[in-house]
Amino acid sequence: MGGRQVLAARRLLAGALDGELPEHELAAAARSAVTELGSPDRLLELIAELSSGEGNPEGCARLSYRHVLGFDKLLLIDGGPRHMLRAHVWHPGAGGIGAEDIHNHRSPLASYVVSGRLAMELYEVDEDADRMGAGGIPAARYEESLAERSADWVLKPAGPARLRLTHTGQYAAGSSYALPAHTLHRAWCDTDAPTVTLFLETGAERRRHTDVFTAAGPHPGAVAKVPLEVPDYLDALRELAERLRVL
Repeated sequence: MGGRQVLAARRLLAGALDGELPEHELAAAARSAVTELGSPDRLLELIAELSSGEGNPEGCARLSYRHVLGFDKLLLIDGGPRHMLRAHVWHPGAGGIGAEDIHNHRSPLASYVVSGRLAMELYEVDEDADRMGAGGIPAARYEESLAERSADWVLKPAGPARLRLTHTGQYAAGSSYALPAHTLHRAWCDTDAPTVTLFLETGAERRRHTDVFTAAGPHPGAVAKVPLEVPDYLDALRELAERLRVL
């Protein structure tokens, strides 16, 4: 299913990620793959092909939406349980309901910065501060999962926690990173213009929930995902293609 660029991307992803790899090797393979696919010329060809209706626009539109972290999430290739390739369009100053959240993921990931710049902080739970009840960064902890009969996010309170900042960094256009599933992090657009990243989620064995930490006050128990309609999804891809043409 799909044109030449879609089929080539599917072959690359399957060849790199469909084996039984340990997490660190899977993350490294994902970073290599997303870097290759994220070069502006190659990505432009892929996006242009998808925006013409190639691939699976109906299925991808159902899993594309404005994320609670404040970016547009556009699914490009659905590789089932083993990999999903997405374009993320980060808008400066876009504050979603979870814009300040620190979180991890269900599986290893890799991301390539196509344009703009992304800022990132890495954290870990400060176990000593938890036991002592002092120090660290106070936060409310949630377990985030998907609703059984929908794709909505369900947030279950898991008590207070204290975090420690371990790393800060900036990722400019042309740079990439990979993270193991449990790595706590927060990322945001670090420029006055939108930032575009190519994001690759991997792994057949995914965690049942992720961990979310917030210092910005309590979260609602559930947050609805509002998927794009197919015409809106294709329009978003065409707009993204126009961004890539001027790089």
